Amino acid sequence: MHSTVIHLGLLDLIIASMLVAGSALISIRLKLGLEKSLAIAALRCVVQLGMVGFVLQKVFGIHHPLPVILWLLLMLVMAGREAVRRSKWYYGGIRIDTMLTMAFSAFTVGTIVTQAVVGTRPWYDPQYVIPVLGMIFGNSLNGISLCLDRFLEHVSARRHEIELMLTYGATRAEALSAPLREAVRTGMIPIINNMSVAGLVSLPGMMTGQILAGSPPLDAVKYQMVVMFMISAANALGSMSVSMLASRRLMGPSGILELDILTRRTS
Repeated sequence: MHSTVIHLGLLDLIIASMLVAGSALISIRLKLGLEKSLAIAALRCVVQLGMVGFVLQKVFGIHHPLPVILWLLLMLVMAGREAVRRSKWYYGGIRIDTMLTMAFSAFTVGTIVTQAVVGTRPWYDPQYVIPVLGMIFGNSLNGISLCLDRFLEHVSARRHEIELMLTYGATRAEALSAPLREAVRTGMIPIINNMSVAGLVSLPGMMTGQILAGSPPLDAVKYQMVVMFMISAANALGSMSVSMLASRRLMGPSGILELDILTRRTS
């Protein structure tokens, strides 16, 4: 099977940018007020991806684990920050909780995929380690922020019900089991929906990119399966972990629900 790798030039990117311009025209025509946001988002996309491409090209040429580790730590910090920013709720220590959660889920799943499934050699090979961890960070932060929002919303709305259970002798785990289960279920919904329609309704991004780059479709499919399975595992681990960490913030060893530390963002 012969395949041709298509190299995109500046003119090709300019033509593609016209699609964003078309979206902005629709916004202007319907008076949606989104044209400024679209322009800023598109500009940020170009600048950020351009910078990342330049930096990664340098990192890929350095055969040492330190630049890879530093880049992964940077992605962790940015992903944790984004997860907190997307949450409608805030409490003291939420940044630490999300950071620990993302580190645990991403590095656990990422290590299994890169070392056991892909068999990356050396273990820090940036060509595999950085894209894999990047996909995990980017996708799991959605599940973690959704889970965190759902958990805090549930606890806040059913405060009296939880306090009543505590009054009758329920432990912290028993009193918060219902909101924890509901939160983890919410955090898992996006990836479950994506896996359900993959192939029939949509062709996932990584698979499409590999096919466009000239990879055989069956090889692209295999890699996409691995990606979806690892994202589902990271979402499950992340949702469960962030809910448990948040529950410890809201209810200490004394067994008293401390919702005064919670703040709901107005915007």
